[in-house]
Amino acid sequence: MLKALGKTILATMTAGLLAGSAFAADMTLKLGHLANEQNPWHLASVKFGEELSRLTDGRIEVEVFPNESLGKEIDLINGMQLGTVDMTITGESLQNWAPMAALLAVPYAYKSIEHMDEVASGEIGDKIKQQIIDKVQIRPIAYFARGPRNLTSNRPITSPDELNGLKMRVPNVPLFVDVWSALGANPGPMAFSEVFTSLQNGTIEAQENPLALIRSANFNEVQSHVNMTEHVRSWIYLTIAESTWSKLSAEDQAAVMEAAKIAQAYERELFNASLADDRAYLESKGMTFVEVDGPAFQAKAKDAVLKNVNDEIKPIVEGLFSN
Repeated sequence: MLKALGKTILATMTAGLLAGSAFAADMTLKLGHLANEQNPWHLASVKFGEELSRLTDGRIEVEVFPNESLGKEIDLINGMQLGTVDMTITGESLQNWAPMAALLAVPYAYKSIEHMDEVASGEIGDKIKQQIIDKVQIRPIAYFARGPRNLTSNRPITSPDELNGLKMRVPNVPLFVDVWSALGANPGPMAFSEVFTSLQNGTIEAQENPLALIRSANFNEVQSHVNMTEHVRSWIYLTIAESTWSKLSAEDQAAVMEAAKIAQAYERELFNASLADDRAYLESKGMTFVEVDGPAFQAKAKDAVLKNVNDEIKPIVEGLFSN
């Protein structure tokens, strides 16, 4: 009887082990990105992994590495091309290989987030994605919104005419320098780490960034106004290496796209909530939000933008400005 009981216990244990192995992942995708754990991009990446695991009955799992812990953006792209990294979140940096990727962040090209969505999910977006696949060997599977950039200052500015040589910091991007010069400001590149002190001591009078960065950098302590220029609206892609994509069955590729669709919708919910939260926070700290004459800014920036964009995308940018 003991012998029979032992066989029964062994059979039960063996069945349990086999059942457990059926749920073990056949593939684990490494997804590295630059955002922190509180960022909507990270939370959406985790959501993507959860949904992909659910849709594939646990056969495919996603391991997410935030804070550049798997490498910096360009390193991750290179890793995806070499087959050592599976996924990342990346945007206009891809123009190093695919010129059309510059369209992800062209000043004043998109009048609203709805206009941006229309472009990103339409024919132009399809062309951008195809060029990235062809020239970079990575595949965009979803896109996430980025907070629009706004101008902060210590006085209200509603039109370009009111800039009057405003001394302001811009990133070290020639397009940004030329656009703000054309608008009438006096822009100069400066490391982000130096901006707060430079605003504090009056070396510069203004700077431009998304609300989330204005908040996290405590610019409310040295600037009184957020002028809603929204001069750069942009998006960024959740991507998978073509070498990884090609290993997936058609069924699993469909699961990846479905999980990406869910993650994109989830990120947009988080994004909208964060915009409202950042504005409420900055207002609570005494900052005044100023509505501006957007068309006036766009019209004055147009020539500088067109002068700086690649010939391949110039006709598309001209079309975006004329819409």
